[in-house]
Amino acid sequence: MSSLPHPDTALAAALLERWTELVHRVRPGAGPDPAPYGDQLLRRWSEPWRRYHTLRHLDAVLTVLDELADAGAAGNADTARLAAWFHDAVYAPERSENEERSARLAERVLPELGLPAAAVAGTARLVRLTAAHDPAPDDADGALLCDADLAVLGGPAAAYAAYAAAVRAEYGFVPDPEFRTGRAAVLRQLLALPRLYRTPAAAAAYGVRARANLEAELAELGG
Repeated sequence: MSSLPHPDTALAAALLERWTELVHRVRPGAGPDPAPYGDQLLRRWSEPWRRYHTLRHLDAVLTVLDELADAGAAGNADTARLAAWFHDAVYAPERSENEERSARLAERVLPELGLPAAAVAGTARLVRLTAAHDPAPDDADGALLCDADLAVLGGPAAAYAAYAAAVRAEYGFVPDPEFRTGRAAVLRQLLALPRLYRTPAAAAAYGVRARANLEAELAELGG
């Protein structure tokens, strides 16, 4: 195992164990040691300019995925878990193609690890889906990942405020008027989705509070 030089070493170690178990579970046979690949992903998630899209976000998404799977949500939870690892692995706040670049990273890394072509394609598709968080009605895998990724929106008011502040910090290079305009557009896009959460468990746990949080932030931004 590597030395894991990450800001939160204990969390990184726990995540690396989860990654290794996941790869061994999905991979049909022998292949390279997953640990160095996982460590490189963790290094990406630990980049110094990240304030929200960090190891803690990755951990939170994986945790909600486990909860949704335990609640009986449909879909391939392991494909969604792989996509969670990659969905913000490439993240530069000044660029708009992060999801596409993250999907391409998955398409390079997962075949090297010996994962089946279907798992690679499914993972990359889900990563690309997080650009809009609008899975088709019959996309159970997409519902799992998008609901886990958006669970933060349905947290208590204080937790949501911390999330919003972290997002603002990531975009600290953007002047306030421009940020407010862009952020308001994102919030309106989320509020316009036919359903913010697609799995019954996520809708029940987060739906009402998420809409209230989004509407409150949008009002603070001037609508």
